[in-house]
Amino acid sequence: MKHLLILIPLLILSLTTQAQGFKKLFNGKDLNGWTAHGTEKWYVEKGKLVCESGPDKQYGYLSTDKNYKNFILTLEFRLEANGNSGVFIRSGIEGVKISGWQVEVAPPNHSTGGIYESYGRGWLIKPDAEGEKALKADDWNKMRIEMIGDEITTWLNGKQMVNLKDEKIGQGEGFIALQIHDGGGIKVRWRKIKIKEL
Repeated sequence: MKHLLILIPLLILSLTTQAQGFKKLFNGKDLNGWTAHGTEKWYVEKGKLVCESGPDKQYGYLSTDKNYKNFILTLEFRLEANGNSGVFIRSGIEGVKISGWQVEVAPPNHSTGGIYESYGRGWLIKPDAEGEKALKADDWNKMRIEMIGDEITTWLNGKQMVNLKDEKIGQGEGFIALQIHDGGGIKVRWRKIKIKEL
């Protein structure tokens, strides 16, 4: 019992120290630190970041003003009205043509957590059928993305989805961006977007 009483404060200290390494990318109030690309809607509602199809029904992106190379990114998302979206890493953009790598966010059985190369090689890796079960279609989902050197690993609700080592990704530079897919009728809510640079 005595040893347990010593261990508990050490565990709390460890968790606190780990949490302190993260900083908020989204402040819950406005889009400070982000830039919107395209005509699709990005706004804050009740502390959540919302992306929604606009009248043009085209691709839209919300990118960080800062570039990030090696990091752990954590966030939560909730799919509404189709919900085809994604999280881009080490990416750049001209107009609404984005170049980089997307961690997929999509409806059930559409490869959430997989890695897609935009305007390049297409799908690089998808989660298996067991991994697809981790997605909650009608609730908040927790995503974790680790990007270190040429290796990317993704988790969804605590389950590892994919792990990929890729030389081209290793050479990548750029921002983090949230996507809204074209086609219209899409809405996704985001919250608790945090990053720890490595």
